Amino acid sequence: EDLEGCDLIIEAVFEDRALKATVTKEAEPMLAKDGIFASNTSTLPITGLAETSANPANFIGLHFFSPVDRMPLVEIIKGRDTSDETLAGSLDFVQQIGKTPIVVNDSRGFFTSRVFGTYIREGAQMLEDGIPAAVVENAATDAGFPVGPLTVLDQVSLTLTNSARQQALRDAEAEGVTLAPAAGYGVIAKMVELGREGRAAGGGFYSYSEDGTKALWPDLAKHFETARTGVDAKEVEDRLLYIQAIEAIRIFEEGVVETVRDANIGSILGIGYPRWTGGVLQFVNMTGTAAFAERANALADAYGERYRPPTLLLEKAARNDPFV
Repeated sequence: EDLEGCDLIIEAVFEDRALKATVTKEAEPMLAKDGIFASNTSTLPITGLAETSANPANFIGLHFFSPVDRMPLVEIIKGRDTSDETLAGSLDFVQQIGKTPIVVNDSRGFFTSRVFGTYIREGAQMLEDGIPAAVVENAATDAGFPVGPLTVLDQVSLTLTNSARQQALRDAEAEGVTLAPAAGYGVIAKMVELGREGRAAGGGFYSYSEDGTKALWPDLAKHFETARTGVDAKEVEDRLLYIQAIEAIRIFEEGVVETVRDANIGSILGIGYPRWTGGVLQFVNMTGTAAFAERANALADAYGERYRPPTLLLEKAARNDPFV
């Protein structure tokens, strides 16, 4: 009732479709006439969430980033029925609160979560590959990422990450689609099974002291790491940089993100892709599309098909054309 007459209501509950539907039905009637109802979902398609709405034309995604007071980006997601007026009003709001907007089309994970998801999953996968956690974390910060992927997983909660995967699997089953196995989820599920659910739950990849210090959980080596020697930190850096850029190309190819500018700005301001690169697609340009595709193929041969160059990249690599 406190929301009665609001021009804009933003729902920001957990990534559970049923819970979001309940909250939408309860809160949406409080909107002012022609008011906007937005979801802060980071992964669930807006078109599906809008099915609960009494007015899908006024339903949109406004994806904020954590910590919200410091992160400058808001990802605006258009659903199938989102009106131009709703998009315009959302752009006005985002700029009024001093944030930088990017606009993307509907898709599971949209742009930022899909790209960032590859970063944290690749970090987890590296443990399964026998790479010590300290090497993964240090190589990430050496490459220019604000924090390592295992730190991020602890902060956002391994339980939440695992739950989002389970929701995706349930949605795919309902749609008659089989999701391919994804890198890193085996390690994430194992950590949850071991009771290491993340920082808020007392500890995950790291153990946390009352004085605010942290250290990598000593038992990680027992559960995941092998006696592997001679790990190439530069190879680790490349894996983290390339996997996100390749996913960004796929998203661009699908038309989820429509401009190179939005991809670059979204990756730097929203998910901490290293600023020295100029953004995910500018990193490809800087490397050269031909050289990037060659390196991506080498990584695919070594670590899996998730690194294989998308068709759009191969077309550009044939002429060494940049993304513009």
